[in-house]
Amino acid sequence: MNAYVGTATSRVDGRAKVTGAAKYAGEFTADGLVHGFVVEATIPRGRIARLDTSEALKVTGVLDVLTHAHRPPLADKDEAWKDEVAPDEGSPFRPLYDDSIKFNGQPIALVVAEEWETAKFAATLVRVEYQQEQAFATDLEAGRNKATEVKKPHEPRGDAAGALAGSAVRHEADYFIPTEHHNPMELYATTVVWDGNGRLTVYDKTQGVLNVHKYLCSVFGKKPDEIRVLSPYVGGAFGSGLRPQYQVVLATLAALALKRSVRVVLTRQQMYGLGHRPATIERVGIGAKPDGTLEAVTHEATAITSRYEDFARNDSGWAEQLYKSRNSHYSHKLARLDVSTPCDMRAPGAASGVCALECAMDELALALNLDPIELRLKCYSDRDQSEDLPYTSKQLRECYARGAEAFGWSKRNPAARSMRDDKELVGWGMATGVWEALQMPVAVRIVLSANGHAEVSCAASDIGTGTYTIVAQVAADALGLPIENISVKLADSTLPQAPVEGGSWMAASSAHAVLGAAEDIRQELARLASAMPSSPLAGIDAAEVILVDGTIASNGEKSRAVPITDAMRYGKLERIEKHKLNHFAEDKSHARNTHSAVFAEVKIDEQLGVIRVTRVVSAVAAGRILNTKTGRSQIMGGVVWGLGMALHEETVMDHRFGRIMNANIAEYHFPVNADIHDIDVIFVEERDDRINRLGVKGLGEIGIVGVPAAIANAVYHATGKRIRRFPITLDKLLA
Repeated sequence: MNAYVGTATSRVDGRAKVTGAAKYAGEFTADGLVHGFVVEATIPRGRIARLDTSEALKVTGVLDVLTHAHRPPLADKDEAWKDEVAPDEGSPFRPLYDDSIKFNGQPIALVVAEEWETAKFAATLVRVEYQQEQAFATDLEAGRNKATEVKKPHEPRGDAAGALAGSAVRHEADYFIPTEHHNPMELYATTVVWDGNGRLTVYDKTQGVLNVHKYLCSVFGKKPDEIRVLSPYVGGAFGSGLRPQYQVVLATLAALALKRSVRVVLTRQQMYGLGHRPATIERVGIGAKPDGTLEAVTHEATAITSRYEDFARNDSGWAEQLYKSRNSHYSHKLARLDVSTPCDMRAPGAASGVCALECAMDELALALNLDPIELRLKCYSDRDQSEDLPYTSKQLRECYARGAEAFGWSKRNPAARSMRDDKELVGWGMATGVWEALQMPVAVRIVLSANGHAEVSCAASDIGTGTYTIVAQVAADALGLPIENISVKLADSTLPQAPVEGGSWMAASSAHAVLGAAEDIRQELARLASAMPSSPLAGIDAAEVILVDGTIASNGEKSRAVPITDAMRYGKLERIEKHKLNHFAEDKSHARNTHSAVFAEVKIDEQLGVIRVTRVVSAVAAGRILNTKTGRSQIMGGVVWGLGMALHEETVMDHRFGRIMNANIAEYHFPVNADIHDIDVIFVEERDDRINRLGVKGLGEIGIVGVPAAIANAVYHATGKRIRRFPITLDKLLA
């Protein structure tokens, strides 16, 4: 019998995806399905004075044009619009609610027609007149001085300002991270199937079907059994689908208005009106003694948010988990601008904040004339300084050692511009990565059939990270069945509860819910096997029984076994069903994090400034790896995204009009195949008996953290030019 957990198991949903059998939100069909197309605002702030839909309604095939003045009822109170992950402060955005314009690209009408092309054409005929535009602002740097502080990520320690000023060696600088937009392969889409009698089945691109379900019931005043939300497959989300996006409201609104099934698919350009990684100015100050011992760390992040909601993540507090210092001060400020509310994007807060911190550490190492790894080891912290707690596990030193060895770091000439490959400058840089090891309550149901097949059900989403496969692996091992005998149902609001899938918590959380339900099944099977006439397990204690190779067996003597099918037949059971909600006892005695060490090589054309990232080594300590194949894929994907963050990604805003100028995948640059070369992923063994039963930590976010900084540090090493404004483009190198 194979053990699946910890092995390179192929995705159980892989065949469905590569053959086209997997259906996404915009691919479900229904009788009489009609299509909606969104009309967007063309100003960043103001009010609609007049909205003329008459010409659009004359187009053959157009059924209706929904607006704030012509639509079914929507909830009035802010609380009804707050979803599971909405910011604590502010009023959530309400599409088609009133005549107020909050950002350029805001949906202001929905044209519904028999065909999508008809709706798209008719949308161009909707005429909008605005009241005189109100003064607006979309520029973070211009609004920096008006930013206000929100809750500090950590309480200050000591006198950071005084210690920094008095340090023998200090470094202070601003690092600018631009706005970045999600560009998942799958467009945002919702198909609402009208079931009659006001009941709706909603197929939505989301990271949390229960979040969308509760949100829709609240917004439309529906009973829970009147709406069902499904999202069986998701073509990428990475945080953009944590909150319900506006197309799900518009599609539901249209279905209720027309009493028909409706599909709304956003265009790529319209998706730039959704959430985004907020632009931030990260000001980092580090003071040290001549030997590299840190005296002080300060980090102030100033980020954009919308005027109507306060979105903030922990950009500035990560040094507390990494580097010893007697004095520290961290803050997070928000500049409220006329943009849509930002949202989580892979490793929110850490991807930006650690990028700045790790660039600053590289600059400090240079000032101290220390190797970057040597500096990090000198100030290595074995405790979370903010709470003065030890870690459940922290193998970051081993990450440095393993990564450096695989990369060949010892051969690095520390002098800038000292390494070449023919006509190209060569640079080697490194950085540290850190993320939280989070766990959330998740419930699962396992139904074991008398034929030796088990079905595992949970409302959790699989956003492409491999949840289907992880659940199947854990269930197969726990039930002693081949993985082919395990079927998994996910992302249906009628299934056992689960939170949104994000924060790298779903693998550990769902795995332990599966273990709990399987344990209850094991105990029931043990009772049946023990009671069977002439049973080899007669009188055995349930604690001494394991499930293996389709049998109930003695843990000490596997030849003493009863087939699961025989035991269920004896008990006259066609199925055994168990439901389990996992509970992670809150442990405030230890800090929980994942860590990594990232090494990057760049080669840069000295005359043209073209940068190639030719090698990346990422050494990751994340507890026990449930699936080395999908896990490696997660880290590789994070590295690719980190490369894009370093060199490519930037949402360009024309601040004269408050309008995004590159809302497409031709001018919004991100890495393509030709940009990616060698990526080596090393999983550093990290036993963690404290964090959970399996010793598992999440992998989804840690892959990107530290990558932009490692590349930026390599660019400095190659060229001698320190670029603190991301992305690093050739014009900045040649300036």
